[in-house]
Amino acid sequence: MSIQLGGHPMQVFQSSGARLLRRSLLTTTTSFAPACSRSASFFRPLEWVKEKLGPGVKEAQTTEQVQVAKELAKQEGTANLFDDIAEAKIKPVSRGKEGGSEDVVRKSKGISKPKPNFHKYSTANFKISHRKLNMLGKQISGKPIDYAILQMQFSEKRASTRIMNMLATARDHATRYKKLSEGKLVVAEAWVTKGPRLPARMEARGRGHYGTRTHPNSKLSVVLKEGKTIEQEKAAARKRKLKKIVSAALVREDKPIRNPSPTWGW
Repeated sequence: MSIQLGGHPMQVFQSSGARLLRRSLLTTTTSFAPACSRSASFFRPLEWVKEKLGPGVKEAQTTEQVQVAKELAKQEGTANLFDDIAEAKIKPVSRGKEGGSEDVVRKSKGISKPKPNFHKYSTANFKISHRKLNMLGKQISGKPIDYAILQMQFSEKRASTRIMNMLATARDHATRYKKLSEGKLVVAEAWVTKGPRLPARMEARGRGHYGTRTHPNSKLSVVLKEGKTIEQEKAAARKRKLKKIVSAALVREDKPIRNPSPTWGW
């Protein structure tokens, strides 16, 4: 270290005692560690993060330890509310009758959902008049699902292809999700619903006049149920026709005369 005084340089040397003091201070500062282990160390932050936040193997508690912890929490008043609800037992309900009382125990696991007996499906709203779509709905209403799909397959209407695809999808969903018999499915109900009304468009006319043009939307909904098959319908129709046949006056029958003549027959 050099110092200039009055233009003449002068060399100043440090003493050996000052050098030793400086070395001791450096060694003590480098080996200093914080007293609190919870706070992150200024000299080793990565080790603290790895120790506190790093993944580790968690020991599984036994059932006895869990029960002891729950009892201590109950004594301290910090127990979990859901544990109390789960441990609560369902009391039997007594129903009074004339002959005596009967204890009925309600079991939640014993309750089973009823089997669905119908399936509802519909198309999306598309550009068609509800009057035109209603004619297709009348054509398939009350028909077996296979017969309704066949009618839409050979129909000349533009919306028949969309209706055919909708019926095929509804049949697949009814058999797959509702577990209904495919051979007995019938289009029990079919109705048309108007869709949202779009803003009217302006149509230019002659002599400064104009008109409005609207594009209606509608959709078709169906309900599939299990009913009689085509063979059963034919058998029932044949039975009704045979029931109307009577003998040719050979046996006395108590049945009304059909198509009676307005005058005497002799």
